[in-house]
Amino acid sequence: MKENIPEFLQEILLNEYGEKLTNQIINGYTKNRPTTLRVNTSKVNIEDIKQTLKELKIIFKEVPWNETAIIIEDIKENEIKELDIYKNGEIYLQSLSSMIPPFVVNPKEGENILDMAAAPGGKTTQMANLSNNKAMITACEKNKIRAERLKYNLEKQGTSRVTVMLKDARKLDDFFSFDKILLDAPCSGSGTLNLNQTDIEKVFTKELVERSIKTQKELLKKAVKILKTNGELIYSTCSILKEENEKVVEEILKLGNVEIVPIDAEKFKDIPLLPVNIEGTICVCPNELYEGFFVAKLRKNL
Repeated sequence: MKENIPEFLQEILLNEYGEKLTNQIINGYTKNRPTTLRVNTSKVNIEDIKQTLKELKIIFKEVPWNETAIIIEDIKENEIKELDIYKNGEIYLQSLSSMIPPFVVNPKEGENILDMAAAPGGKTTQMANLSNNKAMITACEKNKIRAERLKYNLEKQGTSRVTVMLKDARKLDDFFSFDKILLDAPCSGSGTLNLNQTDIEKVFTKELVERSIKTQKELLKKAVKILKTNGELIYSTCSILKEENEKVVEEILKLGNVEIVPIDAEKFKDIPLLPVNIEGTICVCPNELYEGFFVAKLRKNL
């Protein structure tokens, strides 16, 4: 075991996943992942971006489950930011794992969709792309600085029909009603830890986990209230701890008016998955390409 992993986290991982998978997770924490990006199909054709990268002699790989995603193999993020395709908003730097929830949302033209914790806007703009900019998206962000960053990214990416609300989504009025809700909830970030960084024990604490769980439960309860009957709620975190994932979802299921909609794992081939307690949810194992990530899909039936 790595010395700089907080002891309480090691204990949780061993208890939830056993020694073999815990070692695999910790190994994933040591990886420096390549730069990954998503082509902004609102502005440019995927093949045009690939051609541009070839002309610039930038080595890249495609992603089997996501035709808009590209893995950059030979240059770093700061170099990508110097390219015109980045400055023009034709690409968006985004981790592969964080591209999964919008696919599970599967936004359609004309749908009324809420992104409950939207900044900096990666998933918001991806949902706009997937709906051909024809879904009506409300993007919530409670922090003013982060909300400004969200607005900047939305404008740069050329998204339309997105309304930004500077508001804590927990305090949204109950008269709101949405066809679909994406709750990419604030979390401990246990799926994204990097053991090559120092002072992890100061950043990743029991208090952070406990505070995250409280917020997650409050946001989920609000989401269920303002979701239309037969509407879909996608809950995701960049955590691999069951306390923030399955256990939070299980508590919401006890309300009796929501049910799990199984995610088709076949759609996400080649993604390393961890075992889950709720069939139909997915939990990504951190490795050299992917951050740890959890996604669940629920339907309101009453």
